[in-house]
This record gives sequence, C-alpha cells and structure tokens, in this order.
Amino acid sequence: QVQLVESGGGLVQAGGSLRLSCAASRTISSIDTMGWYRQAPGEQRELVAAVTTGGGTKYADFVKGRFTISRDNAKNTVDLQMNSLKPEDTAVYYCSGTYYARDYWGKGTLVTVSS
Repeated sequence: QVQLVESGGGLVQAGGSLRLSCAASRTISSIDTMGWYRQAPGEQRELVAAVTTGGGTKYADFVKGRFTISRDNAKNTVDLQMNSLKPEDTAVYYCSGTYYARDYWGKGTLVTVSS
C-alpha cells in the first residue's frame, strides 16, 4: 500500500509559478514511475509529467519548457515546479505512483490560473 498526499495548489495569475509536492507514505526508491496528472472540468485525466526511479523524465508537449518534475528519494517526495502558468493549466493535479504493478493516486490539489 502507498498513500500519496499532494500539496501546493492554489490561485495564481497567468504567468506566475507554483510548486506542487507529493509526499509518499513509503520510500519512493521502491516506487516505480511517479507522475503528475491533471483533470480539468469536463475533461479526461491526462499525464503532465513523470519520473522513473532512474531519474528519466517524460513531459506532455503542452508543459515542455514550463514545468519541471523532480524526485527526492531522501524526502520521499516528488515535486512539480510550474512556471509561466496559463489559464488552460487550471485543473486538479494528481500525484501517481506505481508500486508492485499497481497504480496509486493521491486525492489531488486544485490549481487555478486567472487571466
């Protein structure tokens, strides 16, 4: 079992920055790919960024150059630094991790970007 808890969401103006953090209940070095997803109202959940245990990263095209995912094994956290935010980035952001082939999800944190 893995519990994931997101924090750092909030209201920000377009062009601003936010840093999301995901805290895991167990050592994240034992968790396979961890990622951030988002879901806007009326939309499907979509991948934003992911990072493997080896440090490899993957980004959705719509965040490349603006968002950075990082993994801190000492703190058992996975962060998402979001810069140059746009109104279309408004969504609930979810942390996810794969542990023994099972996907775990946090409850999400709301990010609202005003124009």
